[in-house]
Amino acid sequence: MSKSIFIYILSDASRSTLYIGVTNNIQRRIIEHEENKGGFANRYKCFDLIYYEVFSNPKDAIDREKELKKWNRRKKEDLIKTKNPKFLDLSPELYAD
Repeated sequence: MSKSIFIYILSDASRSTLYIGVTNNIQRRIIEHEENKGGFANRYKCFDLIYYEVFSNPKDAIDREKELKKWNRRKKEDLIKTKNPKFLDLSPELYAD
């Protein structure tokens, strides 16, 4: 049985800061970011899920996360626009099930 692994990009309300992470439970992880008072995502109020990809292999997900973190801001924004051109919060689609 394969488990889904997510790489994700969170942003603040003004979309000025991006945070990239990897997790096996994206719903739980977003909540953890909101509750973790000392973390980067909380400090910069990055709580809106604006992009994610799903993997079945954890190594592939980690490699992708590392790849994205090396990209410049413009390249990251271009990637986000491929699936979310308006930079909307995608969290509601995860909670629809």
